[in-house]
Amino acid sequence: MNANFKLLAGSTLILSLLSFGCEQTSKTTSEQPELSLEERLLLRADSFELDTPYELPPGDALSHHSSGYAKIMCSAVFITGLDPKFAAESVGYFTSPYDQRSKVSKPIIDYDNNAVHIDFNGRRRTAIYTGSQGCVCLPEGVDSLFYEPKAIEKNLPDTETTPWPMGDLLAEEAYPEGIDKAKIKEAVDAAFNNPEGLTAAFVVTYKGEIIGERYSEGIDKNTSLESWSMGKSLTGTILATLIHQDVYDLWETAPIPEWKENLGIQDNIRIGDIMRMSSGIRFRAPQDPNFDPSVGYPDHVYVYTGSINSFQYAATRPSQWPPNTIGRYRNCDPVLANYLIRLGVESLGQDYHTYPQKALFDKIGVRNMVMETDPYGNFLTQGYEFGSARDWARLGNLYLNDGVWQGERLLPEGYVKYASTLAPAWVADGRPIYGGGFFWINGEGSIPIPKDAYFMAGAGNQKTFIIPSHDLVVVRLGHYKGSSPGNEDLNNALSMLMEVIPEG
Repeated sequence: MNANFKLLAGSTLILSLLSFGCEQTSKTTSEQPELSLEERLLLRADSFELDTPYELPPGDALSHHSSGYAKIMCSAVFITGLDPKFAAESVGYFTSPYDQRSKVSKPIIDYDNNAVHIDFNGRRRTAIYTGSQGCVCLPEGVDSLFYEPKAIEKNLPDTETTPWPMGDLLAEEAYPEGIDKAKIKEAVDAAFNNPEGLTAAFVVTYKGEIIGERYSEGIDKNTSLESWSMGKSLTGTILATLIHQDVYDLWETAPIPEWKENLGIQDNIRIGDIMRMSSGIRFRAPQDPNFDPSVGYPDHVYVYTGSINSFQYAATRPSQWPPNTIGRYRNCDPVLANYLIRLGVESLGQDYHTYPQKALFDKIGVRNMVMETDPYGNFLTQGYEFGSARDWARLGNLYLNDGVWQGERLLPEGYVKYASTLAPAWVADGRPIYGGGFFWINGEGSIPIPKDAYFMAGAGNQKTFIIPSHDLVVVRLGHYKGSSPGNEDLNNALSMLMEVIPEG
């Protein structure tokens, strides 16, 4: 299907109402109906729209849903260790919607071969557990991957005898003086108040020390849990380590090989634009303000479930807008960032799959992170990664410490400032909520923490908050089904922490 997708028809109306800054025309406010935020977003985007084609992702939706279901169940069972029945009811709705699960077979858990099968209409989707690269869904009719999974060795000290943060040994006497321990516990417990919230893990660090922590039954400090789009911030962090090594410059034009062969608007897309979700690539996503599910399967999810070379797919989509003009939450950008990571790591003569552990995780004590791939071995950490709450807390503290860990700078100077600063295209859109490095910012004050706080966020209410004004990092992980009821508990817990932890 080809279509010149326009966000909103009516260019004459657009030209009469808007300029780049959404300025008003000569008509008075009283003569013009006030536009909603969504209407303003659509009108402004259409004023920048490029005349480029769009093709829907190939394949049928039920096959893609089954791919997502098989992968989610594989990860839940073989990585997190969840009961299959609980997992089928509670996790991973994003790439395998709950209402679609009744249209296919119950998950067939093949413990002998570390695989999960989903049957539908005489067809089958299969996800296999690879070990270090987690679970990967195979294309239909294919029984093996297009790459050899790599075992990852961890160069880390013994976890039980090494003090936090490089290990997991906590010293009771290290609890900060002047902090009411009982009130911290009340705040942590508040995150678990509603059982329907399915909160699985909650960790609070103050000035780098763990001062509050709790897990649900069957979960502990080493359990790797679904983390979803928090992996976008992880992707940005790994790319930042390459920027720190001068492999890339944040503001250089992104050296995507496919773009060199096709001169056009992509020549102006900088790495910093990509990591601000402002590349302008044409890539339909459910988060788009005008998303219409009846049009067809979205690209945003297809790069999870299509069992394709995700890098090649994202790199061959056309531009919808000039870069750094429109902010949209689309998976093309973190996929392209991962592409740059692979290109950069291999340009150094290093192994792509072991690089994150060696260059980042070993240095900050992360030992439970599992980064999953497509069948071609490309990391899908726009959302397919599993980490423990303590590991996400370590990553948050790397940012709290301005990219320096125990005296060693791991991220380039100025990168944390970039990550925690509002993205210009999002501000111009009237949504001061997204920053750089694939981080969200509390710019509208919708969360009961300071407006300068920034955070990693993933579907199912996975959150890692960095709150510099209070020297806090707060991690909340939960099972997808409990996202909405769990959010009220999370906000209550954050409010209580703000009351007990002093500013500054």
